[in-house]
Amino acid sequence: MPARKKQESNRERKWSGEVTQNSDAMDLEKDIFKSDDPTKIAQSLKRSAERSQRRKAAPFRSAMSMLTFYINRAGANLSAARKKKLQTAKTRLREIFGREPKGRA
Repeated sequence: MPARKKQESNRERKWSGEVTQNSDAMDLEKDIFKSDDPTKIAQSLKRSAERSQRRKAAPFRSAMSMLTFYINRAGANLSAARKKKLQTAKTRLREIFGREPKGRA
C-alpha cells in the first residue's frame, strides 16, 4: 500500500478519538473511559455534562450519548470484560440521574 493511502487511512480511523477528546458536547476527564470503576465513569460523565455550557441536550442525554458513542466506536477493540464495565457504567449513569432502568415502565 502506498504511504499516502496508509496515512489517509490512519487519519480516517482516528476521527472518533478526536471526537471523544475534543467534543463540542462537553469536556471529559482525561482517560475516564479507561477506569475500572463503572460508578466513577458515570459520576465523571455526570459532572462533565452538568458543567458543560456547550452541550445541546440535557445533561443525562449528553452523558449517555458520549458513553454510547465511545462503546460503539471502540467496537471489536473492546474486550468482553471492558465492554461489561462500560455497560454497567450506563446503568450507574441512569441511577445517578434518577432514571428508570432500561426495560422498565
